[in-house]
Amino acid sequence: MHIHELSLTNYRNYQTLHLNFDDKINVIIGENAQGKTNLMESIYVLAFSKSHRTPRDKELIHWDQEYAKIKGSVMKRNQKFPLEIQFSNKGKKAKLNHIEQKRLSDYIGALNVVMFAPEDLNLVKGSPQIRRRFIDMEIGQIQPIYIYHLGQYQKVLKQRNYLLKNLQRNYQADRTMLRVLTEQLIEHAAVIIEKRFIFLELLRKWAGPIHQGISRGIEQLKITYNASIDVSEADNREKIVNIYHDKFSKLEDREVERGNTLIGPHRDDLLFYVNEKDVQTYGSQGQQRTTALSLKLAEIELIKHEVGEYPILLLDDVLSELDDYRQSHLLHTIQGKIQTFVSTTSVDGIQHETLDKAELFRVESGTIV
Repeated sequence: MHIHELSLTNYRNYQTLHLNFDDKINVIIGENAQGKTNLMESIYVLAFSKSHRTPRDKELIHWDQEYAKIKGSVMKRNQKFPLEIQFSNKGKKAKLNHIEQKRLSDYIGALNVVMFAPEDLNLVKGSPQIRRRFIDMEIGQIQPIYIYHLGQYQKVLKQRNYLLKNLQRNYQADRTMLRVLTEQLIEHAAVIIEKRFIFLELLRKWAGPIHQGISRGIEQLKITYNASIDVSEADNREKIVNIYHDKFSKLEDREVERGNTLIGPHRDDLLFYVNEKDVQTYGSQGQQRTTALSLKLAEIELIKHEVGEYPILLLDDVLSELDDYRQSHLLHTIQGKIQTFVSTTSVDGIQHETLDKAELFRVESGTIV
């Protein structure tokens, strides 16, 4: 899988841009605030229909324009097809093969991308929200229906929290609507949990051996799912639904008192252990970074296994954050088999044969020079 061409119109600090890419390694060089990360981000947005840097689509539009557009020509399973996404004050439009997709879940997954940026090093030591986002974005690529259930869950959750706050002010009010929303929430929550368990089983398959390889065989990585209810990976969807029903009924008064939904996939987390020790709490910075790198490399292999082709890899200013050994391990892994985009302020400190034959793009003030 690779992207042949990319066109940007009114995107961030790019007014117009059209580029053709090498199907192996593309290096984007530029000083900070010139647009290299914006260019990397545009490929991510083309794949996911949203940015990894901001939840506000309007920030993607050039400051004095009414819309922004990203177009790409993608090769996947020996077929070439166009992708297009446009943002305006009226919302976003996503086109696959020139046909507008009514649901984003019908669009996401056409282009598979793995992003590795400095903030991903916080995957281990950062907030649970970062890890949930990691799970959600990766499952959505290989099972787009997950995006639908996640979107519906978040919609019902918002309605339920709004109602709980109203009930908090009027404790004696009728709770029939609350129970209707609870039923809807459980329906989508059970699917989300089930698919997260399946994903986690696949992730472990690759992350463990990769981590062992990077650590030269001295570390064992274990990943566990920390749910807000007492469920296990052995539970089927029906059992998960029953457990949620039981828990929500017991928590109803407390949730009304708090004015908030206290359990569900939006409160779950991933836990990482190296040699049986919690990496987030007790791991060194090196162990945390090795764990994050292992997860990203496992993502690549997982998508290859599920989709049949390697995804596109975006390395956004991350090589300078890795020591020589981890940097070399990463570049050796991708060599010759994955279309990769590397953004950096300079290639001087990166000595690896993988970059010797790379296509170079120099960015200055939103233009390629």
